[in-house]
Amino acid sequence: MTVLSSRPDAQEARAAHSALARVRRYLQEHPEELTTVPVLVEDSREELVLPRSAVELLAGVLAHMAAGRGVSVVPSHAELTTQESADMLNVSRPYLIGLLETGEIEYRKVGTHRRVRADSLMDYLRRDDQRRREAADELSAMTRELGLD
Repeated sequence: MTVLSSRPDAQEARAAHSALARVRRYLQEHPEELTTVPVLVEDSREELVLPRSAVELLAGVLAHMAAGRGVSVVPSHAELTTQESADMLNVSRPYLIGLLETGEIEYRKVGTHRRVRADSLMDYLRRDDQRRREAADELSAMTRELGLD
């Protein structure tokens, strides 16, 4: 299942901000050992029990909406076009194709078209984030060594 949400309007962003604060507070106040979270449906007063991981994912979605950004939820096994992949990475399509061609991101060909699995994009993002953190740590260490901090 893929859920696509356009950019939230101001009212939706405010509602997401309010809900986010409540969800984060609940998650912080309740131990991580809880595998499920009760959720009260306001109109019917019906209680749903959701997996904690789903509520944590919801908190991430709410954070993006509160910041006025649209949200896409894509299954890890989904195959994306090169344009969809580039959009997810916030890079140009030619840059993405370069990453594919150098083997930075796995892909397969369907006829003449490239398809990228969402989990391959996430693996690349994790590796890229790690490289960036390591580079920032090196710069910090060099700054300390030179006494420039």
